[in-house]
Amino acid sequence: MSNNVIISVENLTKSYGQFQAVKGITFQVMEGEIFGLLGPNGAGKSTTLEIIETLREKSGGTVTVDGFNLDTHPNNIKSVIGVQLQASGYYPGLNLLQLIELFAGLYHRTVDAEALLESVNLLDKARSKFTQLSGGQKQRFSVATTLINNPRIIFLDEPTTGLDPQARRSLWDLIKNIREQGTTVIITTHYMDEAEYLCDRIAIIDSGKIVALDTPDKLIDDLVASGFERPKQVKLANLEDVFIHLTGKSLRDE
Repeated sequence: MSNNVIISVENLTKSYGQFQAVKGITFQVMEGEIFGLLGPNGAGKSTTLEIIETLREKSGGTVTVDGFNLDTHPNNIKSVIGVQLQASGYYPGLNLLQLIELFAGLYHRTVDAEALLESVNLLDKARSKFTQLSGGQKQRFSVATTLINNPRIIFLDEPTTGLDPQARRSLWDLIKNIREQGTTVIITTHYMDEAEYLCDRIAIIDSGKIVALDTPDKLIDDLVASGFERPKQVKLANLEDVFIHLTGKSLRDE
């Protein structure tokens, strides 16, 4: 992680009539970090990300992505980001190689589709259709599509929801590897252990405002220093650790 700011959000607001979904949010994302945006449903995190991704108009504030101002250079922002698609975004009649070539054409880029699939451990499924993949395979392919335009920043929206423990941890390794290649990662998740493991820093949003922003360790230490105690003794392992230990870490994609 460098000291260079790659995303700057200042006093961001978004209103729908009288309802204010985002209430003056300010934060920065550093180049090369995994930054988590956490919050309960309806807190405003998805709206915030969609504004940064140029998918939703803001009501006020300033957003700068890789030096480009959202108001004046939205197309430049689109060229340096990768956004995870939902399952409905894939044509059912095309196999994975064809889908990658299709998306590469939309970006006016030439991509080594097989190398990209190999990077997400899906080369053996190259000629399979998206609907034929297991849950973990679908998520890995979804992550692969964010990399097609060789982006500086990728956005992952709850990428491990619904996955079994092996597939979930495999995707964690993939996300860490993407960051190691120099790509900045913005992630949303409802799994706090996932945020603690992956994220260099997190911002917690509630009711349209940021209520905390720091490293996971610092936020935990601050809570403990306030006198907080868990009602139950913390064990050195959890049930997921038991599951992985007994069944192995290897993927069992169907």
